[in-house]
Amino acid sequence: MITIIAAAAENNALGKDNDLVWHLPDDFKRFKQLTTGHHIIMGRKTFESFPKPLPNRTHIVITRQKNYAPEGCIVVGSLDKALELSKTDDTPYIIGGGEIYKLSIQIADRIELTRVHGTFEADTFFPEIDENKWQLVKSEFHAADDKHKFPFTYLTYERIK
Repeated sequence: MITIIAAAAENNALGKDNDLVWHLPDDFKRFKQLTTGHHIIMGRKTFESFPKPLPNRTHIVITRQKNYAPEGCIVVGSLDKALELSKTDDTPYIIGGGEIYKLSIQIADRIELTRVHGTFEADTFFPEIDENKWQLVKSEFHAADDKHKFPFTYLTYERIK
């Protein structure tokens, strides 16, 4: 089951200048809980936005750069190759960025989206979710609080068969 995991604003903003435009500790915890023990597939810029590789996950980085070889990562030149190398994982996660999401939304089985309630200036965006192809199967709202400046909702979509 190929799963896309992302946090996007109401205007589908993902980030700006290779960084998130909000800080939601509970979303980070959920990301860690869901992806630990799995393959995480990402573009080079997404990987480079991390201070270091995330523990207990197999990192697969997609890039066109030859000789790109960050320690502890598998580097491939295409999404197809990344998915081929993830076949041993029953739930590989596609974690970004914008271009990788655009490619993978055509083939993914599930989307785990944190919808951040707000509109943000960004340079990277999540693709539109086509309601004719995706069904919302779970929704869990979280109000803003002292640790979360913005309210957000966890949304789980499954591809309509």
